[in-house]
Amino acid sequence: MLLLLAVLCAMLLCAAADAEEDVARGVSSWPLGDLGNHRARVRVERPSDAVWARIPWRRRDLAPQDKNDVVVQAATGTHLRNVVRAAITREAGDIIFQAEAPGEYYIYYMPYTASTEAWAYVTRYSPPQDTADPAWVERHGLTPEGLAHETWKALPRAAVVDIQARTDFDRFDPMEVIATAAETNDLLARYRGVAYLLFPEDREHPIRMTDDLPLGWIRSGPRAEFAGTAQRGEFYAFQVGVYAARKPIDGLGATFTDLRPNKGKSIPAKAFRCFNLGGRDWLGREFAKPFTLPTGKVGALWFGVEVPEDVAAGEYHGALTLRPKGLPASTIKLSLTVTPETAKHHGDDDLWRQARLRWLDSTIGLDDEVVAPYTPLKVRGGTADCLNRQVRFAETGLPQNIVSNGQEILARPVSVVVETVKSDKPARIAWRGGVVKVITRAPGAVTLESESTGGGVRMTCRAQMECDGYINYRVTLRTQKATALKDIRLEIPMRREVATYMMGLGRTGGYRPKEWRWTWDIARANNSVWIGEVAAGLYCKLKDSQDSWTLGSLHEAGLPAAWDNGGKGGCTVTEESNDVVVVRAYSGDRTLKAGETLEFCFGLLITPVKPLDPAHWRQRYFHSYAPPQAAVDVGANIINIHHGNDLNPNINYPFLAADKLAAYTKDAHAKGVKIKLYYTVRELSNRVAEMWALRSLGDEVFVAGGPVASLPPEAHQAEAGHSWLREHLVDHYAPAWHHTFPDGEVDAAIATKSLSRWHNYYLEGLAWLLRETELDGLYLDGIGYNREIMKRVRKVMDRIRPGCLIDFHSGNDFTFSDRRVSPACEYMEHFPYINSVWFGEGYDYNETPDYWLVEISGVPFGLFGEMLQDNGNPWRGMVYGMTARYYSGADPKHIWKLWDEFGIQDAMMLGYWDPACPVRTDHQDVLATAYRKRGKTLVALASWARPSLWGAGPVRVRLRVDWAALGLRPDRAVITAPAIPGFQDAATFRPSDVIPVEPGRGWLVVISEQAR
Repeated sequence: MLLLLAVLCAMLLCAAADAEEDVARGVSSWPLGDLGNHRARVRVERPSDAVWARIPWRRRDLAPQDKNDVVVQAATGTHLRNVVRAAITREAGDIIFQAEAPGEYYIYYMPYTASTEAWAYVTRYSPPQDTADPAWVERHGLTPEGLAHETWKALPRAAVVDIQARTDFDRFDPMEVIATAAETNDLLARYRGVAYLLFPEDREHPIRMTDDLPLGWIRSGPRAEFAGTAQRGEFYAFQVGVYAARKPIDGLGATFTDLRPNKGKSIPAKAFRCFNLGGRDWLGREFAKPFTLPTGKVGALWFGVEVPEDVAAGEYHGALTLRPKGLPASTIKLSLTVTPETAKHHGDDDLWRQARLRWLDSTIGLDDEVVAPYTPLKVRGGTADCLNRQVRFAETGLPQNIVSNGQEILARPVSVVVETVKSDKPARIAWRGGVVKVITRAPGAVTLESESTGGGVRMTCRAQMECDGYINYRVTLRTQKATALKDIRLEIPMRREVATYMMGLGRTGGYRPKEWRWTWDIARANNSVWIGEVAAGLYCKLKDSQDSWTLGSLHEAGLPAAWDNGGKGGCTVTEESNDVVVVRAYSGDRTLKAGETLEFCFGLLITPVKPLDPAHWRQRYFHSYAPPQAAVDVGANIINIHHGNDLNPNINYPFLAADKLAAYTKDAHAKGVKIKLYYTVRELSNRVAEMWALRSLGDEVFVAGGPVASLPPEAHQAEAGHSWLREHLVDHYAPAWHHTFPDGEVDAAIATKSLSRWHNYYLEGLAWLLRETELDGLYLDGIGYNREIMKRVRKVMDRIRPGCLIDFHSGNDFTFSDRRVSPACEYMEHFPYINSVWFGEGYDYNETPDYWLVEISGVPFGLFGEMLQDNGNPWRGMVYGMTARYYSGADPKHIWKLWDEFGIQDAMMLGYWDPACPVRTDHQDVLATAYRKRGKTLVALASWARPSLWGAGPVRVRLRVDWAALGLRPDRAVITAPAIPGFQDAATFRPSDVIPVEPGRGWLVVISEQAR
């Protein structure tokens, strides 16, 4: 009885405290600026030289005493100077101010200043400011000594009307209004001896805080039942908050019963899932996720149940049991009312339902089927054929021959060399006994394996070759006894006549040097190399044994331990005798312990990945957000919609304005214009509807935090991020890109992990967009996922809307932040599944032709490209089949018109790099590319000639023409330069004429026969 009375007394005291400090909370509006996003509205009944306001703000920020408070008279907008902060805690603030007139006053309690420094958004909360008149302070005893005696509590009191947020998005209530320490202690006292408490929550009130209990939980108390309402066919999501009241939780399991109606079909237990306890990763692999919670912390468990469409409407009852490791289990009674309506798309269209959380475990597009233009792999014996390429595997499982477009790439077989040390002399192991076996076979991929032995070492070589010419290798070395090794290395010997160009390993693209050396650097992800020429080449990427996708640096993934070997590893490219160029990826000396296993992983891609697509000549890009008719007016037929506009306002979350996007796309299609959207991962808008569910997954989806790259030294890392991020996410996040709208509002993104279940959501989101808005493809500005996700993207697009396009843009990552990796090398493993490249910012279009060919054009890899930086160079660009896009001052419409008049889509492109090119010049620095078709040929001329000592005048060149190859008679031939505004004036030349070519410029001329 005494215990019951004590509990009742505690409840009455708590209720009394609530009555005193329970104020309304809502949304008002005031100009975006230095006053911040939160204020209390107080009312003064009569003028007073000093009044006291106690604001029960219940703040989640940890040091409110370090932030300023600004008092403004509502009627006049006057900022009061006579203000003293008597007591400031997280629970409440006591503020004294001079009220010379009755009425309402606003107390802004989180004012800040914002700025953009480098790329980062920085929020600095204003520190407390002493602006009060000393005489006024002294008059009311508001000195530090007077404040300590709390004599100010005798002052007239201003009534708190309500607490307001500037926008609905900024408000803290209901789930970020903290319980006081007394309320939390009272709760613990009421549940004395209980290790943890459970708080079921509806999906509409996501659990946000981990360090504090929300006030609402104090009022409701922990519960052992939960009731919800769902439609038939809906994926119904809900939460359970776990409070580790007295003991930590180190592992937790969850089980369900069927949800049973009074009669009829049940909702089976297997229809439930808990996203915090496991799921399927980006490769469809099931995984378990540990749930841990330190004492005093709050964790959210997000659950979902798939309600079958064929169940009857009515009430369903069951139970959820949570079993923390080493602690008593708890059961929550579940009641679900199923309504007669059937949910469209399982509820995916209504973001508030959180039904899309099921997308996290999607396996959409996860198969080994073939996508265009690739054909099913043909495997016979030890040979595999894919589109225009062939690989013959040696007994070791490594390539013996690689052929692209009929051209042999290798000078001898690829090998993994293991050198043992005996008597201080290295001895190369001779592998024996290898037999290549087919492990799995599918139209789009085949897995091969071979085991070889030698010198007490066993090598298992497992290769997966795919229909696009990519081969993923995992080479495992094991030994039964301790073995001292001089080196383990991969050797790729290439024919010198193929190894014309090189890009990668910290070198820009262009002609291959005679020798190149590279070592591992965790600050740079430049661990790949391409060597080849236009018709045949080979790309190699050195990888870790764990899945990763690294951009810029290897910090997140870490250095591959086997390859790096404590700093001993690296790679060389050297010319050797017999016209051989060898790529050697070495790892250095080490001692293998008995039974130790090492895994060396690498990928090979045979280039070009596909034939150049003649559809390129009909693809005219308008890279700006404007009415579709604006694109039509300049001859464009594809519009790329970036983020930060009415149709796609949020970074990588294009769902909040999908209705506008669908209407725009419909209008564009009626005008013959395709619409592509900026949508990727790597960073994610703070407007994402699933923010709090994703945050509950810890660092699975979001980067946990850390230094912000590029932030200037004077900007404190703790100040990085938009105010919303600092006020609501608080910590454990990494601010990423942001976009400021014309009204000053900001879409602020945070960084996501390089690989996670969010990629599954992304793919389902793409499928939804394709169906609901009828998009025609993606514009990727950087790619935030690996090759495996890229394959799934292409499959999703081709299966839902065949003909979709993917164009890829990147600035010059070689120079950006000194990454020393070229985008064409960094992203080459994605090239088989994209349609074109647009390498832009930071590129120097005054570079040499070999740089243009390898770094910018995309041609050696089977892709056409376009120009961006300073609108490119239109004369040099046409040598590689490139124009600028209609974007930022660039206007290629006149060249597009020439394409159509000539019929370039029916021509064969024969570049200056092709031995079969039928038109050349007599000047080594003026290059020609021929677009040959029956009866006429378009020739693009461009000069890279340096100005002479006498000035920068034109060079004078003659054409050298293989007339038979053109099918034209020289005695009837005429060379015509059509007038192209901004490009060239009209001119006519005879085959023997000298053609003047200005520095850095050129011509587009048509060679044809004169009419008789």
